[in-house]
Amino acid sequence: MTAPPPPLGILAGGGVMPLRVADAAARAGRPVFAVLVDGFADPREWRAVPHEVVRLGAVGRMLGLMRQARARQLVLAGRIKRPSILSLRLDGEGVRLAAKVGRRALFGGDDALLSAVLAVLREEGFEPIGAQQVFADLLMEAGCPTRAQPDAQALADIRRGIGVARQLGMADTGQGCVVQQGLVLAVEAIEGTDAMLARCTALRREGPGGVLVKLVKPTQSRLIDLPVIGPDTIRAAAAAGLRGVAVEARYNVHVGTIVLDRAATISEADAAGLFLLALDVDAFLKTEDPEP
Repeated sequence: MTAPPPPLGILAGGGVMPLRVADAAARAGRPVFAVLVDGFADPREWRAVPHEVVRLGAVGRMLGLMRQARARQLVLAGRIKRPSILSLRLDGEGVRLAAKVGRRALFGGDDALLSAVLAVLREEGFEPIGAQQVFADLLMEAGCPTRAQPDAQALADIRRGIGVARQLGMADTGQGCVVQQGLVLAVEAIEGTDAMLARCTALRREGPGGVLVKLVKPTQSRLIDLPVIGPDTIRAAAAAGLRGVAVEARYNVHVGTIVLDRAATISEADAAGLFLLALDVDAFLKTEDPEP
């Protein structure tokens, strides 16, 4: 008789991503155990899944619960606002693991911190995996599935946005930017995509609208914190007067921009008259620069 598969552990923040991962695992016949970060994940949405609610600084309790559940593979998913290290109130295990993470990572950028956290989790006997490894439909193949298609000006803005987004990523600052007619209207930092788009409303120029470009940071972990868009992103882009969104298509099997609720995202873009373009970035950059 075949033994049941061990549970998939999910460390869940806010938003629909962790729930989508839990649902995909369940449909594949795999049990799930979730640790919900207090103040971010909503326990009412997890009533059908075994879970515990734990405050962010109680690291020892989080990992202890995962061990009790026999969850070896862990997915870290969902929105968690990065707190000040001084406000975390780490438990004893958290203090020990924070020392292993190191001061440089704790007070550095997100990439450095997340890479160090993943390394520590592996040392503790866990196997971190990406949400997209459980729910493959999160990533898009290259192409433009919307009725609207980018014209020469939009393609030129996307090319400019790729250069800017890659520099942001190298600096471990953000994953996206907005470009209109060659002008960089905004770059993403700690405020997130929606707040960046809200700023663009007052910055837009006359003429063809701008483009949001979201790419994977060149140096980031491929397991967590991949760029994410969804229907809300499209609505925010439309409200900001943009005419399209360009994201990074799937590459290396499990890497790319995550698109939540793909069908709804495409439908929202069609309703707003926006294009959604998934890019093979290296191939795109090898094409001739279009004349706007």
